[in-house]
Amino acid sequence: MAKDQISDTKQSDRERAADRLFLTLMEMIEQGQLKEGDALPPEREIVATYGVSRTVAREAVQALANRGLVDARPRFRPVVKRPSYENALETVGDVIARLLQGESGVRNLFEARMLVEGALVRKAASRATPAEVSKLARALHANKSAVNDSPQFYHTDQAFHRILYEITQNPVLLATHKAFVDWLSPHWVQMPPATERNQANYEAHAAIFDAIQDGDADRAEDTLNAHLEEAWDQVRGTFNKL
Repeated sequence: MAKDQISDTKQSDRERAADRLFLTLMEMIEQGQLKEGDALPPEREIVATYGVSRTVAREAVQALANRGLVDARPRFRPVVKRPSYENALETVGDVIARLLQGESGVRNLFEARMLVEGALVRKAASRATPAEVSKLARALHANKSAVNDSPQFYHTDQAFHRILYEITQNPVLLATHKAFVDWLSPHWVQMPPATERNQANYEAHAAIFDAIQDGDADRAEDTLNAHLEEAWDQVRGTFNKL
């Protein structure tokens, strides 16, 4: 694409100039002129090439980062990212974080997770392969071994649930699991360590596993829903703001 200058000589034109520069750079990424792993041109080169201010250049690059098209880190040149479902969900992370303020926001997220995972455990009960059931069993064993270590228990808890998403072999759902974890983790990590709570959550995981192993989709879904309802009560009871 021709590198036409994108003037922002008037203050009132700055936003339009940033939008035009964003579209120009996005088109270069889409057409392969800038490939995954490539660094964007230095800021001074962008300024000189397109006739824009540093402010406009930075706003356009930030817009690319917000769309998940580049990885922009302080003191490093932005690098083009491979499009992925995870990147797409990351771009709405700040919006979701604001929506999660207060009881209704977190509750809505829990309800969404219950709907998704309820369907997942039903599918797992009806179609999980022996290898997948064995993998879930290993995750359950790791979860049990970490009952007395709350930080490790949290990681094994998430690993157990992640396998339910992996069974579908659907990248959209795998990205959704990561998003749920990212959005909810600030609530979980602030909860005080409690071996009794860990034990109760492990027992719920064991009951879910038993239902899946038995091929009982109804019991798997009912057990999963009861587990997440209990998890909601744990979160709600921990924070005064909820």
